[in-house]
Amino acid sequence: MNKILIRLLFFFIVYQGSALAQSDTTLIKSHLKTLTKTPKFRNHGNIDQLNLTADYIRTTFRKSADSVYIQEYTFEQKTYKNIICSFGTENKKRIVVGAHYDVCGDQEGADDNASGVVGLLELSRLLKGKKLNYRIDLVAYTLEEPPYFRTEFMGSYIHAKSLKASNTEVFGMISLEMIGYFKDEAKSQSYPLGILSMKYGNKGNYITLVKKFGSGHFVSQFSKNFKANKSILTKTFAGPPSLPGIDFSDHLNYWKFGYDAMMITDTSFYRNKNYHQKTDTMETLDIPRMSKVIDGVYNGLISLK
Repeated sequence: MNKILIRLLFFFIVYQGSALAQSDTTLIKSHLKTLTKTPKFRNHGNIDQLNLTADYIRTTFRKSADSVYIQEYTFEQKTYKNIICSFGTENKKRIVVGAHYDVCGDQEGADDNASGVVGLLELSRLLKGKKLNYRIDLVAYTLEEPPYFRTEFMGSYIHAKSLKASNTEVFGMISLEMIGYFKDEAKSQSYPLGILSMKYGNKGNYITLVKKFGSGHFVSQFSKNFKANKSILTKTFAGPPSLPGIDFSDHLNYWKFGYDAMMITDTSFYRNKNYHQKTDTMETLDIPRMSKVIDGVYNGLISLK
C-alpha cells in the first residue's frame, strides 16, 4: 500500500510540475537590467538603441522557440522591427501574446513596458518543448508609444494587419502592458470612474484582466484559466472601448481587425505615478508579484482546450 501511495504521489508531483510555471526572478531582474540600463533610451528617435533591444529579444527567443523571425517595415526612411517567435507550429489556429519594447521619450520605461517584454522572454523559456493545443506567437512590438500611438505605424497595427491579409486563423490575442507595479497601501489605486473603487477597492495590489463588452470565447476561457490558477490576486474589468484606458495598448489594433483580444495590466497611470516619467525604473517594480503574473499567463495558455 505504501508503495502505491508513493507512486501516486510521484505522478501527482510530475503532473503538477508539467502544468505549473516556474518563472525565475533572477532572470527577470537580469532581463530588466539589460532592457532599461542602456546607453540611450529605447524611443523612436534612437533607432540604434531600438535595434540593439530588438537583437537582444531575438537572441533570447532563439534559445527556446520553434522559429524566430523579424517583421520589418519602413517609415520616414527608417526601418523598424517587430520580433516574433512561435511555439506549437504544427497547430493551425494561433494565439498572439504581445508587448511593446519602445518607450515614451527619455526614460528607462521599466514598467512601461520592459515588464511586458520580460514577460514574453520568460514565457519563451517556459514554453520550450511543451505540447500545445494552439500555436503561440510571442510578438515584441515597436512604436507603440507617442507620437505613433493610434496610428498605422504602430508595430502591432502592422502585425495585426498582416494576419488579416493572410487570412490567418487567430483564436485570440493578449497584450502584456505594464505588469510589474503593485502597492498595498490604501488609496494607491484610482479609476477612470471614482465609483469603481467601491467594487475593485482602493489598493493597487492586484493584476487586471481588461476586456471589452462582448468579448469572445478566447478571452472568456483564458480569463477563467488565469483566475483559477490563483497565482496572484486578480480582478477582471470589462467596459466599452470608449472608456479611458481600456484600449491604451497594442490590443486595440487587434480589435480593429476583428480579433478577440484583451490586456493584462497593473492599470498603468491609474496606479503607477511613474508612468512616462524618468522615475519609471526597475527599482520601483515588485519582481515577485510580476513573476506570479507571468506564471498566471503561462498556466492560462497551456490550459486552453
